[in-house]
Amino acid sequence: MEPTGFFQSDGFKLAYFQQSAKPETEKKETILLVHGFASNSHMNWIDRGWFTCLTEAGYDVVSFDNRGHGMSEKPHDMESYGSHLMAGDVNELCKHLNLEKVHLMGYSMGARISAFVTMKYPSILRSVTFAGMGYNMVRGIGNPEPIARALEAEKASDVKNPAAKNFRDFAEQTKSDLKALAACIRSTRVPVTAESLAEIKVPALVAVGTTDVIAGKGDKLAELIPDGKHLPIPDRDHMRAVGDPVYKDGVIEFLKSLSL
Repeated sequence: MEPTGFFQSDGFKLAYFQQSAKPETEKKETILLVHGFASNSHMNWIDRGWFTCLTEAGYDVVSFDNRGHGMSEKPHDMESYGSHLMAGDVNELCKHLNLEKVHLMGYSMGARISAFVTMKYPSILRSVTFAGMGYNMVRGIGNPEPIARALEAEKASDVKNPAAKNFRDFAEQTKSDLKALAACIRSTRVPVTAESLAEIKVPALVAVGTTDVIAGKGDKLAELIPDGKHLPIPDRDHMRAVGDPVYKDGVIEFLKSLSL
């Protein structure tokens, strides 16, 4: 699937993808998808069947490649990154497409970006889904330096840290710009606080695999959000939860419940 087009945000040219629900003549609600670190719109959403299932459920779907990823511009300086900055890309895409309100769903790093959207641009949201990220959104995931060094290694076989090598292997699978990803993961990590999550005014869903050791507890994150609900994805880890049918069905059920 080729990009529908490109938009400018913070001086960067970013690719976006768009698919309308049928029939296209009817006004539909839109869900905007934000992918995870080292992934892209195809790997995270299109190839995993999300565009198909969401349009069949009656929603218009939009996704974009985050700066440093996919078909978007890829700066190599860490000052260009950070979830608090990348939240602005979501807002700029909504303005570019004249979208006044969207359902927002982010996976992993995309969930952190979505959290900052709730803080900085709450007026554009109908709902938010934090996927692949539980309580570690607040607590933090740990030192990013081993992953950054793994991305900068001359070859993947040089990486001895198993967890870091998983990221390097995934980045090579997605044909990513390794220097851009190293800059991205080293960027300033502005904390997401429990207090900021308590200020979320829209319905929120937290979807996390039950064997996901990267995300942290999904139910513990949902408890911090006034209208938060938890969707456990059984027997799925961080990588394998993305396309799971339980995750898809749960998101669609959540969205449909908001229209009742």
